[in-house]
Amino acid sequence: MTLTQRVERSLDRILGPLHDGAVKVPEITGLFWCLKLATTAMGEAASDWSVHAINPPVAVLIGASLFALAIVVQLRRVRYEAPAYWFAVSMVGVFGTMVADVLHVGLGVPYAISTVGCAVILTAIFVTWRAREGTLSIHSITTRRRELFYWAAVVATFAFGTAIGDLSAVTLHLGYFGSIWIYAAAIAVPALSFFRTRAHGVACFWVAYVLTRPLGASIADWIGVNHHRGGLNLGPGIVALIGIAGISVMVLIAVRRDQAARR
Repeated sequence: MTLTQRVERSLDRILGPLHDGAVKVPEITGLFWCLKLATTAMGEAASDWSVHAINPPVAVLIGASLFALAIVVQLRRVRYEAPAYWFAVSMVGVFGTMVADVLHVGLGVPYAISTVGCAVILTAIFVTWRAREGTLSIHSITTRRRELFYWAAVVATFAFGTAIGDLSAVTLHLGYFGSIWIYAAAIAVPALSFFRTRAHGVACFWVAYVLTRPLGASIADWIGVNHHRGGLNLGPGIVALIGIAGISVMVLIAVRRDQAARR
């Protein structure tokens, strides 16, 4: 038995085995993209609020703990369940922001370097995932190993998206409002490409998935930061609460849709 097989069996004993053919991710619909955007904005705002409202190391520890809890809850599900899945994505949003911010604020790593570093890590995950599983399609998330690859990629996309969003807004002096338009235009490219040709669906999905992070974070920052920084000065705490409320409503809609589909 290989080391990988031993790890997978150990995880199955701890988390419970996946059922054959179980789907662990939602269908890619308009609601999916609205929730993804909302979780990215909420994660940015919640992270910014927490590190200023409480001691930063304590905030990061709490964020890491909630992230770990959310991932364990999601991995223990037999199949896709909207509350568990979006709780995990939301906590990835918070923790992914913290990871990127710790690199810059805590360790003094320039945004340009952290962006490149996160991009390299994300690329390595995709290359390894593709080599081991033969596909990056999220519709194939039916085994423990593919699920772990998926969540590793999700975490990396959030960290990378946070870094590149801050790079454009701060380092390149484009501001948060300017960054919104840049990433909105960028995300339209894979969207239009897919809807026009229906080709390269997996690539279009992941490009759009990555870009929702800096787009959502730029929106949250623009609404939350003060006027001196080019924002509307609503405050990250209020933005985070609005995000949580919006996510909760959309998750309820997703639950009702799933229940109706099973009838």
